Amino acid sequence: MSFRMKDVTVFMLALCCCLSGTQAQGNNDNQKTCCLSDTCSLAKELVSIGEKLGTMVEKQGTMGDNLRLMETRLQTSEKEVEELKRLIGGQPKVAFSATLQESGSGDTGPFKTPTPLQYKKVFSNTGNSYNPGTGVFTATVKGMYYFRFTMMNNQGNPPNSAVCLTKNGQRLVSVWDTAGNDSHDSGSNAVVIPLELGDQVYVELQANRLIYDDTLHYNTFSGFLLFTM
Repeated sequence: MSFRMKDVTVFMLALCCCLSGTQAQGNNDNQKTCCLSDTCSLAKELVSIGEKLGTMVEKQGTMGDNLRLMETRLQTSEKEVEELKRLIGGQPKVAFSATLQESGSGDTGPFKTPTPLQYKKVFSNTGNSYNPGTGVFTATVKGMYYFRFTMMNNQGNPPNSAVCLTKNGQRLVSVWDTAGNDSHDSGSNAVVIPLELGDQVYVELQANRLIYDDTLHYNTFSGFLLFTM
């Protein structure tokens, strides 16, 4: 069984009063005065100690309340993290990256009509939405996508290179190099676009144009799903 600090203080004060009364029955006045003075000082010290202990107990109670509040907040944060993990884990994962040449070097093209480029060396293809046999990415989920492609010119003088990123046969953005005296130019472009299920995206080499590639892989085609819609 525990006592409150206030009860302890009262008990100490009462004890000191008893001691004071006992000391007051001595044989001479000097002894009485000395004992009373010492007893009063002791009583004051005990009261002060009791008050300090009471303050410490109150602070301890406040710390306990704060600790319980922190535990509640921590539990809430853990639940939010688990919910975020669940949401992220539930989203389809779609991403790919490929380059034009698997081996060797040389030009691709020219062709009489615009032709999808087949990026044959695949670095990654999560979701298997990219087909290296056709060079076409087919959306397997409705969402917002990011696509990027790079191009190296045909090393000719003058150069004669032009490619376009195409969605369902519609040209979106392009990279060109058809003028100049230098022969080692490259460029890139990118888009963020919404796709419906079954939409197709590919990079198209324009008619009568060429591009150069080798094992350093200058020509790439990459994309990934940002979020579903």
